[in-house]
Amino acid sequence: MSILVFAIETSCDETSVAILDDKRKILSHITVNQEDHNKFGGVVPEIASRAHLQILQNIIPQSFKEAKLSINDIDIFCATCGPGLIGGLLVGSTIAKSMAIGSDKPFYPINHLEGHLLSPAFSTSMNFPNLTLLLTGGHTQIYLIKSIGEYKLLGETVDDAIGESFDKVGKLIGLGYPGGPLVEKLAIVGNSEVYELPHPLEFKKNFNFSFSGIKTAVSLLVKNQKEMNNKIKNNIAASFQKKIIEILIKKTDLVLKNLRKQQYNIKDIAIVGGVAANKSIKKSLESFSQINGYRLISPPLELCGDNAAIIAWTCVQHHQAKIKPNLDFKANPRLTIIN
Repeated sequence: MSILVFAIETSCDETSVAILDDKRKILSHITVNQEDHNKFGGVVPEIASRAHLQILQNIIPQSFKEAKLSINDIDIFCATCGPGLIGGLLVGSTIAKSMAIGSDKPFYPINHLEGHLLSPAFSTSMNFPNLTLLLTGGHTQIYLIKSIGEYKLLGETVDDAIGESFDKVGKLIGLGYPGGPLVEKLAIVGNSEVYELPHPLEFKKNFNFSFSGIKTAVSLLVKNQKEMNNKIKNNIAASFQKKIIEILIKKTDLVLKNLRKQQYNIKDIAIVGGVAANKSIKKSLESFSQINGYRLISPPLELCGDNAAIIAWTCVQHHQAKIKPNLDFKANPRLTIIN
């Protein structure tokens, strides 16, 4: 008999619930992107937490209706307990815990970064060990995944996250929020050779990233323009995206060479998180992977961003690994993945 998991994800500005079985079959999955933040040009934590509470009251009943199930059919409850905005984490985890208590069922606290790391399993089998690029609005990290539950952080951003840098560049050239998809759209029709942007940490032999210097360079470019027309915006977007891709590929190549020296047999490179939805970044990494004899894997497009389905799947993995549920776990905005 299948085990049914109910999950809530509320770490930032997406409110999501899912009902999943232990065979990865999604019985219901609803994600609402909060739009109240657009006029502020970024996520307002207090608004986000209030919106989570309001939205969950609507989509939780809707999810059970979609799945044709009742709360008593659920075997395990789980929620994102970090990292993220503390208000949202508290709303989602408290509701999921309350549902678990009321049903006398176990509750699992889930790290939503681990959810991203395991998300390619929805569309393909994952070879271990593998190298995974976690690219989101709040994180830019590169992991060696030895097995499920065994993660080694090799490098991360020392300043802006990659998604954050896309949003900031979008704002600089007069785009709305979130800027990432809008910058990507302009980059398609722009000339990426017009502006040469800096490559922070280019000659450092560590595996960390830096993006704030690129944002500063774009800011200076914008200030030096007499008039910001569409052609200039397109070219800045294209030049910026090209530099981001260059940084990702060079850093990935550096890490892989280092792992080969350590006798790691890497077959898969994974790209996960919201930025994995960027077609140009994904296509460039796919080309790099094919040329060098690797396979690029990634989750389905609808599971790239923060969502409850990947939280539920991670919960399944914890349950199968005999990890104990923990109703007393407190939401932690700085939660890390412990090796």
